[in-house]
Amino acid sequence: MAGNPFSDASSPTRVIAVSSGKGGVGKSSVTVNLAIALALAGNRVGLLDADVYGFSVPAMLGLSGEPVTGEGGVSPLTAFGLSVMSMGFFVPDDQPVIWRGPMLHKALEQFLVDVDWGAPDFLVVDMPPGTGDVALSMSQYLPASEVYVVTTPQPAAKRVAQRSAYMARKLNLPLRGVIENMSWFSAPDGTRYEIFGQGGGAQLAEELGVPLLGQIPLVAAIREGGDAGRPVVAEAPSSEAAAAFRQVADRIVGLGRTRVFRSELRVN
Repeated sequence: MAGNPFSDASSPTRVIAVSSGKGGVGKSSVTVNLAIALALAGNRVGLLDADVYGFSVPAMLGLSGEPVTGEGGVSPLTAFGLSVMSMGFFVPDDQPVIWRGPMLHKALEQFLVDVDWGAPDFLVVDMPPGTGDVALSMSQYLPASEVYVVTTPQPAAKRVAQRSAYMARKLNLPLRGVIENMSWFSAPDGTRYEIFGQGGGAQLAEELGVPLLGQIPLVAAIREGGDAGRPVVAEAPSSEAAAAFRQVADRIVGLGRTRVFRSELRVN
């Protein structure tokens, strides 16, 4: 069995872990569109759906079928320039995944070790909401993950999003930025309505000491594109939403790689 290609600090791949404190903030939509924006900018991008219980990435990308195993390992499915792996390729969409922690742990290990990812510039990981078993497993398998927290503008969502951010810090994962989703709705006359309030993303970023990387508008095209397997960044590249996702992708690229400091290398 090959080793995990992303566990070594010398790996050329930047691992982008998109996290949230709870469900319902559009984390998977953000993850999918962010990954496509990175790919459209000329990067080689892998997309790992680590939300094992609530997998939604295959449907959002219009992907179905089971990956094929070859000499180099399991070949991920591809869509919109992405190499994609998800539990959804192995479990019927209407069936629940009823597994305990050790089984989840093993499945995630296989997604990293047995899949022929090649050498992507970015591995974008759709993390499960919250701070449970899967998040702990991913921190072990991907110790150089850069964590990006998705929140919505209202204070209640911001408070919950803090928990995933603090978990990242407790696990010594670099927290790099905040992405605010559903920031406003633009009416046909151009008037903006801040349906979920305002300022939550900026407040969270300030409290965490990281940048607010972008604000994603609340538009039907994001939901429609996810339902139809045609993400807005690919299908409507000139739209306001696509521009917002590209801005976030550009800022992540601009942040550069994070340095990994290991205690065993410290000079006393």
